[in-house]
Amino acid sequence: MNLIRHLLTAITVILILLVAGIIGYHMIEGWPVFDALYMTIITITTVGYGEIHQLSKEGRIFTIFLIMSSFGGMGYVIGSIVQTFIAGQILIALGRRKLEKRVKRLRHHYVLCGYGRIGSYLAREFDSEDIPFVVVEKEPERIKQLEEDGFPYIEGDATEDEHLVSAGVERARGLIAATASDADNLYITLSARTLNPSIFILSRAAEEAAEKKLLSAGANRVVSPYQMGAARMVNALLRPNIVEFVDLVVERKHLELQLEEITVKDDARFKGKPLHEAGIKRDLGLIVIAIKKVSGDMLFNPSSDTLIEKGDVLIVLGEKKHLAMLEQLVQSAEMLRQRKSR
Repeated sequence: MNLIRHLLTAITVILILLVAGIIGYHMIEGWPVFDALYMTIITITTVGYGEIHQLSKEGRIFTIFLIMSSFGGMGYVIGSIVQTFIAGQILIALGRRKLEKRVKRLRHHYVLCGYGRIGSYLAREFDSEDIPFVVVEKEPERIKQLEEDGFPYIEGDATEDEHLVSAGVERARGLIAATASDADNLYITLSARTLNPSIFILSRAAEEAAEKKLLSAGANRVVSPYQMGAARMVNALLRPNIVEFVDLVVERKHLELQLEEITVKDDARFKGKPLHEAGIKRDLGLIVIAIKKVSGDMLFNPSSDTLIEKGDVLIVLGEKKHLAMLEQLVQSAEMLRQRKSR
């Protein structure tokens, strides 16, 4: 029997004792309902105030049976309430301890600040991609939703350093400031950049003027959901087929074909080789759409003579299993160890 059913049963027992006492005193002694209720309460709680009216022999016999019944009934009620409270507290404590251990084990993860409409969508996407993350949220209603969704979280204000530290920002791969307040996102960005100078920070901006401030505060990228939404609507009208294709490969709607960016951490396999000799297309069947060089230059549709260097980011189109194989080839030994330890 679960805790809720225990509590409901206890309430039912109390109501049965009260109703039985009222009916009994009313029928046996002819007392008014209120007097019968009062007598029932002082009897089953054994407070000992005495009889409010003179009891007949039948009334005293009924009172004896009511007292005996109330001992067992009230004992069950008190036990159920205590059990419900203690068990509930134990479950909460165990749940929090398990959650803390889960967060402490995270490495090379993402810290998601805010669990509103955008934050909850990002969390679901991370979960579907099996990407480790933790949410920092302070609103009780959203905390409840996080518990229902089963996502790891830290309860607290993300603008305070202690909560970012609890979320493991110092060992995190990236942070997303997704609160509805530009001021909060600015403060979160400043704090995160101070705590982890190398972390990648993506921030949401509601106002256009906030973008420059967030970039100056240390954000690597700033996104305005309203501007992106408007741009997507225009493209859906003017270039519907392109939008459909992008949805297929970016939003994972086509399981066999995906677009991925892969950072070359180790160029031992391709060092000194032009793109046409690297075997990316020949051996893996992948198409290199673009290469972002270490210098920051973006090479679209790179020529076959382009060299792949350490630090390059390859924008590749192809099947998921082949993308995973390429990622294994270009990752450093340290990155591979981190992936295996997750």
